[in-house]
Amino acid sequence: MDVDGKRTDATVLVVDDVPASRFAMGALLRRAGHQVVPVASGREALVELDVRLRRGALPDVALVDVGLPDMSGFDLCRRLKARPHMAGLPVVHFSAAALASGDRCQGLDAGGEAYLTMPAEPEEIAAVVRAAVRAARLRAGDQALARRLSLLSETIVTVQSARSLQELADAAAEGAGRLTGGPAAVFVLAPDDELYRGASRDRTCLALPDADAHRTVAALLRRLTRGQAGVQITTVPAPLWPAGFFRPGLQHDARLVLVPTQDGRASVCLATPTREVRRVDPEREAVAARLAQAAALAAQPLLMYQVERHVALTLQHSFLPQPHRLPELPGVDIAVRYVPASRDTEIGGDFYAAQRTADGVLTAVGDVVGHSLEAATVMVEIRHALRAYCVDESDPAVLAERLDRMLQHHHPEVTATVCLALIDPGTGETRVANAGHIPPLVVRDDRGADYVKAAGPLLGLGVPHPPPTELRLAPGDRLLMVTDGLIETRGIDLAVSMEHLRAAAAGALPGLDALCDTLLGCFGHDRDDDIAMLALSRTG
Repeated sequence: MDVDGKRTDATVLVVDDVPASRFAMGALLRRAGHQVVPVASGREALVELDVRLRRGALPDVALVDVGLPDMSGFDLCRRLKARPHMAGLPVVHFSAAALASGDRCQGLDAGGEAYLTMPAEPEEIAAVVRAAVRAARLRAGDQALARRLSLLSETIVTVQSARSLQELADAAAEGAGRLTGGPAAVFVLAPDDELYRGASRDRTCLALPDADAHRTVAALLRRLTRGQAGVQITTVPAPLWPAGFFRPGLQHDARLVLVPTQDGRASVCLATPTREVRRVDPEREAVAARLAQAAALAAQPLLMYQVERHVALTLQHSFLPQPHRLPELPGVDIAVRYVPASRDTEIGGDFYAAQRTADGVLTAVGDVVGHSLEAATVMVEIRHALRAYCVDESDPAVLAERLDRMLQHHHPEVTATVCLALIDPGTGETRVANAGHIPPLVVRDDRGADYVKAAGPLLGLGVPHPPPTELRLAPGDRLLMVTDGLIETRGIDLAVSMEHLRAAAAGALPGLDALCDTLLGCFGHDRDDDIAMLALSRTG
C-alpha cells in the first residue's frame, strides 16, 4: 500500500538528473499507486539495479531521461539489455529536449519499449507505464511457462527411465519441487499397500515423516482414490494431513494431485504444502497434474515388473537348496549365499551344490550363460545330472567331461561355467576341476588367501578337460567358491576384481558366515548379475 492506501501495482525506477523533474515524476507515479525508486545518473541506476538483482527484487519498469550527465539514456538502455538478468526490464525513455523522430527511433532501437516527450499529461505517463509493465509481465509469464514445460519434459523423461518404484517416486518428487519452487513429495501406493515416497531436496522445508505418518498417508490415499478414475486435485486440511510432514513440528494443509494407474490397482499422489503459495495457480496445477499422470503411466510397467520379479525369484529359490536344507555332510561345515541381480527381471543360471560321494564331499558352483527361463532350466538339469553322475563317479574332471557332453547333446547352443571340488574330510586332500569359472580361493588361518591354480574350457564346447588340480586343506582353512556376479564390473578388468576379492577374503574374520558376509558387504551391492557363493571348511 502507498501513503494514500492504494494498491501498489509496480515498482518504477526513475532515472533523472534534474531534482525537480525527478520529484515531480515520482509524485505522479506514487499517486497512480506505484512504488518509486529515484536515482540521479546512469551509474547510480546500474548500482541500484545490481543491489536489487542480488536481492531478487528488480523494478518492474525503468523511466530513463535521455539527457543524463554521465551517459545518455540510450547508452544506459543498451547496457541493461546486454545483461542477461536485466534484459527483460522494460525501459521507457523520456525527454523535454530530444523531440525529433530520429531521437524516438534511436530510443526504440536501443531497446526501449516506449518514448515520452515531455511535458506529457499524467494520464499518458501512467498509461505508458501500465502498458510497459503489462507487456513485460506477459513476456515473463510466457518465458516462465516455457521453462516450466521444458522442465516438465525433462522430469517426465527421468521418471519414465526409472527402474524401480522408489526411483520413480524420487525423480517425480525432485521434478515437482523444481516445478513448484518449494517442497514436494510424491507417493506411489502399490496394490499390496506398500507406500513408496520420494521427497524433493529442499530439506529446509521438507521433514522426513515417520512410520506413523506413512501409514496415515497410505490410508488417506486409499480412501481418496477408492473407485475414482482420472486426475483428482484436492486440499487436505492439516488435521488430516500428518503434522510435521513439510516442516518439522508444524501442521500444513496439503494440496494433492491424485492419479490412479490404468488398471486402478495403484495410485500416484503429488503433494505440496498449500501455505507455500498465496493462491492457486491454474497453470502450475496443470503442470503438476501432467507430471502425476506421467508418473502413474510409468508406474504401471514397474508394478508389473515387481510382480514378475517376485515370481521369478520364488522360482529361482525353489531350484536351489536352502542353507537349512543342505544335506548332512560329516567332516565339513558349509555356508552358502545366493543374491539375485538387482535389476534383472528374468531369472539367471547361477547355482551351488554340495553332496556326499563315495570318495568324500563334492561341492560345485556354476553359472549358465544368460538370464532367462531357459538358463534357469539348464541350470536345474546340470544340478540334477551332477547328482546322478555322482552315484558312481566322484572325480571332478570326469564329472566335468560328462556335464560337457550332456550340454552338447541336449543344449548345443548353451554354454556354462562350473567349478567342482572333491574334498576328503579326513585328510583334507582336495581335487579341483574348473570349467571356465573363477577358480576357488583358499583362505588360510593367518596366512592370507590364494587362488587354486585350476583352469579349463567352458562346458558345452566339446574341448577336452585337463586333469584336476590337487591340494590339501588344513584344519581351519576355508575353501571359497563364487560366481562372477560377485565381482565382475563393467569397465574393470576381471583380474583386478579378483585381486580385490582375494584381499578382502584374507582380511575377513574367522568363520564361514563371517567370510561370506564380509564379501557380500564389500562387493554384493547393486550388482548386475546373480551371486552364488559356497564356503567350506573341515571340522576335524
